[in-house]
Amino acid sequence: MPTNVTRLRPPKPCPICGKSSVQQFHPFCSARCADVDLNRWLTGNYVIPGATSSADEYDADSFLPDDEDQD
Repeated sequence: MPTNVTRLRPPKPCPICGKSSVQQFHPFCSARCADVDLNRWLTGNYVIPGATSSADEYDADSFLPDDEDQD
């Protein structure tokens, strides 16, 4: 990268290992750290918290249109 180019945002460390990130793998420092992050998403290590729901809340008949001709 030429030295006369101003960066639009300050460099941040890799969220996985803390090394400085590289443009090619942004925001990670390497393909390995990007793969580690992807694996964490796929295995469920990153979870968005929310209320749990039970199967009783959802009744299959509640999704059918109201039709008086059904028995």
